[in-house]
Amino acid sequence: MRYIFSIIIAWLSGVFSIVEAAVPSASAVVALASDVVGLPSAVVGLPSDVTYTKADSITICRLLNEAPPNAGTLWFAQHFIGVPYVAHTLEVNDTEKLVVNTRQLDCTTFVETVTALKMCVDRRLCRWTDFLAMLTKLRYRGGVIAGYASRLHYFSDWIIDNGESLHLVTDIQMPRPPFSAIQTLSINFMSTHVQSYKALKADGRLVPLIRLQEKKLTGRKWRYIPKAQTANAKLLSTCVRDGDIIAITTKKKGLDIAHLGFAAWHDGQLHLLNASSIHKCVVDEPMTLHDYLSKHPSFTGVKIIRINPPQKK
Repeated sequence: MRYIFSIIIAWLSGVFSIVEAAVPSASAVVALASDVVGLPSAVVGLPSDVTYTKADSITICRLLNEAPPNAGTLWFAQHFIGVPYVAHTLEVNDTEKLVVNTRQLDCTTFVETVTALKMCVDRRLCRWTDFLAMLTKLRYRGGVIAGYASRLHYFSDWIIDNGESLHLVTDIQMPRPPFSAIQTLSINFMSTHVQSYKALKADGRLVPLIRLQEKKLTGRKWRYIPKAQTANAKLLSTCVRDGDIIAITTKKKGLDIAHLGFAAWHDGQLHLLNASSIHKCVVDEPMTLHDYLSKHPSFTGVKIIRINPPQKK
C-alpha cells in the first residue's frame, strides 16, 4: 500500500509536465528536506522544480519501497545493470535544476542516484520527495542549488562537502599499505576546457567561479591505493567493502578523478560495478579491478569512499 501511494503521488507530480514538474507543497517539502539531512531548511534549499519523467519517479519509488531495511549499496546498484550509458544528462536545462534520470546514466549520476537511494532507505525514508532532498544534498554544495557553480563538479569537492562537512561519507585513508600513495591536486580542467562545457560556453561569467573552486582544491593531498597494489586482493579485502565508492585517480592534467563506480567482490577478487562508456551501459565489470586499471595508462590508482550509516540523534 505504501508503494502504491508513493507511485500515485509521483505520478500526480508529473501529470501536467512529464519533463519538468514542480515539487508539490513547497513549504512542506522544505521542511521534509530538513528532516532528511538533519540541517536547517534554509541550508538545504530543496529545488522548487525538478527535471524528470514519470518513469523516473516510478523507478525511484519502487526501489525505495521494495528495498529490505538492511539493503546494501549493491542491492540498488544491481537494479540499474543494463541501463544505457549517456553523458551530459545534467546539462539539459538553460538554468541549473535538479535532474533525475534513471533511464540514462553516466558514472557520476549512477553513483549519486544509488547513494541517495541507499541513504534514504538507511533513514527509513521512502517518498519521492525524500529522494529529491537527498540527491540535492549530495550533488550541490551545502545542499543548495544556486546556479551551475553550486554543483559539485569535481569529485574531490564532492568528497569534501559530503564527507568533511556533512559526514555523509568517509574518505578511507588507512591502512598503509595499500593506501601508500599521495595525490597532490592540481585542478584546472574545466576552466581550461571551457568549450567542452555547455554552461561555461554559454555564460563566461561562470568561468571565474569555477576557477575559484579549482584554486581552493589545488594543493590538497589525498592518500590512495596505487594501481600496483590493486593486484593484491587479500590486502584489498582488509579495507575495501562491497558497495564502497571507487574513485579512480588519474594523471591527466588538470583532473583529480577520471571515473567512478562501486566495489563488488566476486570469488575473492575485486571488481567495478559502473556506468561504462566502453560497454555503453551499467555493467558489473567482468575483469578484475586491477586488470581494468591496467588497460588504462592514465589511471594511477583508486580512492575508496564509504557511505556512512545515519548519525544517531
